[in-house]
Amino acid sequence: MDIEEFYDADERRRSSDELQFGQDWHDAHGRRYELNWIEDTGELYVMRDDPPPIWSDPFGDVVSVPVDTDDLGVRVLKLVHGREQVLDLLAGWEQVMAQRDSIAWLIDRLRSTRTT
Repeated sequence: MDIEEFYDADERRRSSDELQFGQDWHDAHGRRYELNWIEDTGELYVMRDDPPPIWSDPFGDVVSVPVDTDDLGVRVLKLVHGREQVLDLLAGWEQVMAQRDSIAWLIDRLRSTRTT
């Protein structure tokens, strides 16, 4: 689902406080993700965008096509109830996000950490 469908599906998402845990997570294929947590629903979710097409014009300029919000896929990864709990779960994310395939670290954290 796209980001607008995601927010439309539950009105609490639009009015809730939301924490962002970076916009530059990448998977092994180079796809970029943004990681967020919605306080009122407890949803930890990623918004994925495919790398926009990049090409060089005949004059040597590099051009990228902007991403449409319809192309931004949203996926809820886990329910984490409580700000302190999500901060503990993602401790160290700032250092990891810039690494290659940083999503693998996130997936490992989510699988190995029990939340209530």
